[in-house]
Amino acid sequence: MPQVLFISHGSPSLVLSNHPARDFLATLGSRLPRPKGALVISAHFETAALTLGAAAHPETLHDFYGFPEALYRMRYPAPGVPDTARDLAQALQANGIDAALDPSRPLDHGIWSPLSLLWPEAGVPLLPVSVPVALDTEHQLEIAARLGEYAERHELWLIGSGAATHNLGDRKTEFAEPDAWAREFHAWARDTAEAGDVKALADWQRQAPHARHAHPTPEHFLPLLMSVGAMRGQPMATLHESFSFGNLSMLMLASQTLAEHWGQAA
Repeated sequence: MPQVLFISHGSPSLVLSNHPARDFLATLGSRLPRPKGALVISAHFETAALTLGAAAHPETLHDFYGFPEALYRMRYPAPGVPDTARDLAQALQANGIDAALDPSRPLDHGIWSPLSLLWPEAGVPLLPVSVPVALDTEHQLEIAARLGEYAERHELWLIGSGAATHNLGDRKTEFAEPDAWAREFHAWARDTAEAGDVKALADWQRQAPHARHAHPTPEHFLPLLMSVGAMRGQPMATLHESFSFGNLSMLMLASQTLAEHWGQAA
């Protein structure tokens, strides 16, 4: 099975916040083995079909507005892996999956914000992977399985960066208590991922409580769906649970092997 990590990345300001999720990410990197590189599925890299970032030196994208000036000064100079991107695209195409390359794709905040806490020295090579929002769930899960196979074969990690709940219209102050709907969807997503129930996740808009309210649009749920899909029915483990801005879940999940490393280092 591949090494898979799902991160609810929260607000870009998480890197400046005194929040339990920030503390968790800041210690996680030192308690896990260092990967050779990572494929990173970001909710902020939306495309119709699958696209892979292929920049050798991807820039840092500040894809937000109205935040403290310190955030806009931040840079995360993690190297890209254009050769790996081309090889992965060919491997996917050999399995009937179209995969475009974007040679100038920067690192959006769904990537650099959490990973700057995980690996602050920016030494892990990264390959951005889009969420293919125009494809149906069956094809999204097929892509996820192939990404997982490729990551395992090449000793890479697969990281999904999204959010277990994401309704910015119903957010509150940073440390407010979450509403019942957010707790219930969070618990369903956590329990379903821990069971490795890919079929239930694929049917999340009908099966999950308050699904339409938890995710008015699906792009932040897709990294979770694809992270679990890459495990092909194997369970994931919960590493961290908290909420930010009231109803924004900061759920973090990992494959069992990574979870064991986390537990052994505690």
